[in-house]
Amino acid sequence: MALRIFNTLSKQEEEFVPINGNQVKMYVCGVTVYDDIHMGHARSIIVFDMIDRYLRYRGYEVTHLTNFTDVDDKIINRAAEAGIDPLELSKNYIERYLEDVDRLGVRRADAYPKASENITQIIKMIEKIIANGYGYAAADGSVYFSVEAVDNYGRLTGQKLEDMQAGARIDVNEAKRNPYDFALWKAAKPGEISWESPWGAGRPGWHIECSAMCTEYLGETIDIHGGGNDLIFPHHENEILQSEAANQKPLAKYWLHNGMLQVQDAKMSKSLKNFFTLRDILAKYSKEEIRFYVLSAHYRGPQVYSEAALEEAAASLKRISNTVRELRNAVGKLNGSNDAAELAADFRQKFIAAMDQDFNSRAALSELFELVREINRLLSANELSNQGAENILTVLNEMDSVFGILPEVKTQDDTAELVQLLIDVRNELRKAKQYALADSIRDRLKAQGIELQDTAEGVKWIRI
Repeated sequence: MALRIFNTLSKQEEEFVPINGNQVKMYVCGVTVYDDIHMGHARSIIVFDMIDRYLRYRGYEVTHLTNFTDVDDKIINRAAEAGIDPLELSKNYIERYLEDVDRLGVRRADAYPKASENITQIIKMIEKIIANGYGYAAADGSVYFSVEAVDNYGRLTGQKLEDMQAGARIDVNEAKRNPYDFALWKAAKPGEISWESPWGAGRPGWHIECSAMCTEYLGETIDIHGGGNDLIFPHHENEILQSEAANQKPLAKYWLHNGMLQVQDAKMSKSLKNFFTLRDILAKYSKEEIRFYVLSAHYRGPQVYSEAALEEAAASLKRISNTVRELRNAVGKLNGSNDAAELAADFRQKFIAAMDQDFNSRAALSELFELVREINRLLSANELSNQGAENILTVLNEMDSVFGILPEVKTQDDTAELVQLLIDVRNELRKAKQYALADSIRDRLKAQGIELQDTAEGVKWIRI
């Protein structure tokens, strides 16, 4: 089987063939750090974490970079409101971002370059763009990219520049030769944070930072460039123009974009004030529940956010988690003859087949539900052997190395003996028809994260 991915650049699925053997260089556009990340950000972060993990699972050597935009109008304005330095504000939110992704169980990127720490590289790239005839310095000290210097604008959107311009709102700026030229370097305003450059004091435009940092840390042409599909225009279109104008080479072989998280048919965003911070959601739901919710939809499509959708995802995951815990607890106690080797191998093959089809996590989770049903049947019928349980757990762990949705393995402690003692006491209370006290034991255990389950084989307990 070969991995196939949908390339926004070609508008079709393509076989994934890295530029250099099994080495994969991936750059994912990060966030502008002026506030806590919201669930829309979390979706993109989880999606590219899943893609990173799956590529590694399939044997690729991945170098993954995600940038921080730490100099921007929004950061400057928010810092002014707070009365602190803009870089201090962005530093604080970068630290909070990293805390949040750790709590999500996200594998950290190999590097997180910042715009403010790459000013030299940004200036060098702007100089190359000007030297190659694609940029110009304005009288006020700003530098702009000339869209009229290229004839293939719009490769990601599939539209010509004049079509995208129709009905677009633009700022009137007499310094530009063309209203649709975009800033590579912004001349400093009085009191604004700035750096010295050949054109005077200023700071980078938004698009140029990614082009410069991608080139500096990964090379002139990379394998995968990713981000949310709201970045296709103008950010990624402009990145292509800048990078190719400077380097005279394609920026990326494959372009991957995740769909937006929507609230009432609009994308979740800070500007629309319809966002829910990840921190608020993590206070109510586990990292596994949030990841399961995100991965239950195909990454390229839109996903509707609601409390009901998260509750439904949490309930579905609980059924899976309960079965996995029961299977783990059963190892060493089973006496069936089925080693489940064929079942495990079949699931592995179906998991890979689904994920090889453009990282179709939704289809892969559908196969997981089928496996869980079969596990429950085998356990109920006492058909599974200890080796069979180990075989299934091995392939489940492989899957979870990509998804990160299964309950963590708890180390053994004295809890088991204490819980069993309370179960015995509860059983005696029920025999004595003291149901209120028996229910109190059950309820207090549940409040401590331990759920009792009354089954035909007796009382079982699981961690929740």
